[in-house]
Amino acid sequence: MDTTMTLAAEDLASGKGSNDENFPVASALIAPRHRAVVMAFYRFARAADDVADNPLAEPGAKLEVLEDLRSSLQGETEAAPEGRDLREALRMRGLSTEHGLDLLEAFRRDVTKLRYDDWADLMDYCRYSAAPVGRFVLDVHGEDRALWPMNDALCSALQVINHLQDCGKDKREIDRVYIPLDQLFAAGVGADALDAPRASPALRGVIVDLTRRTQALLDISRPFARKIKDGRLALEVGVIQALAEDLCKLLLTRDPLSQEMHHDKARMAALGLSAMARTLLSRMGAKR
Repeated sequence: MDTTMTLAAEDLASGKGSNDENFPVASALIAPRHRAVVMAFYRFARAADDVADNPLAEPGAKLEVLEDLRSSLQGETEAAPEGRDLREALRMRGLSTEHGLDLLEAFRRDVTKLRYDDWADLMDYCRYSAAPVGRFVLDVHGEDRALWPMNDALCSALQVINHLQDCGKDKREIDRVYIPLDQLFAAGVGADALDAPRASPALRGVIVDLTRRTQALLDISRPFARKIKDGRLALEVGVIQALAEDLCKLLLTRDPLSQEMHHDKARMAALGLSAMARTLLSRMGAKR
């Protein structure tokens, strides 16, 4: 790609939309009055993600486009429509730009940082790449910020699940490895283990260990849905929790380098209905 010309986010768009994500985005469970601002946030995040993940643009050009998104979000310029639209949506709701700015920090790291040293390094990345999404949705619904620790655990778990599902693809297409290097080295392998057509026993052991750590995060977030005041949001969170727990089970038994790791629509629907029923019963029991 010729990067001597000025690029915009739309030049680096992947074509992905909310229906292509691994977890629900502003589903029908979210109240209509909240959906517009949530989708404005999603479009901003999707634009920034596409910029960071574009395999052809140079890092310097990517950082310039991310800066356009930041300056537009903060009202300094009108360079990026996604930033401008989110700024206006936030202004109309009296909401802060902090979560959008946190996301941009993660996407800047995606441009400049291709490896993660250890679990703590990965969790710090998730603090910016994942937690702000849930925090933003909680703020939109006027929920108590005391819920943030459970939110952060759930969002970080979702992020790690995505990393493990796509570990081979990420290495192959953008040379990015989220699996902590210390765990790879302790298992006697390097990042190039992800280039194989199927995972070696050593790599499988690392993936299983990371999945166990992710399950520990989901243990922290399990009461989350029950604590949320907004009933519709609680159902959404309950569904996401159930999908994440089921994906962890897949990661414990399947190889992400050679086997399908994503839910099909039928499986998602079945898990979603079951999760909504459990969430409703749990909330009813808590009220009693």
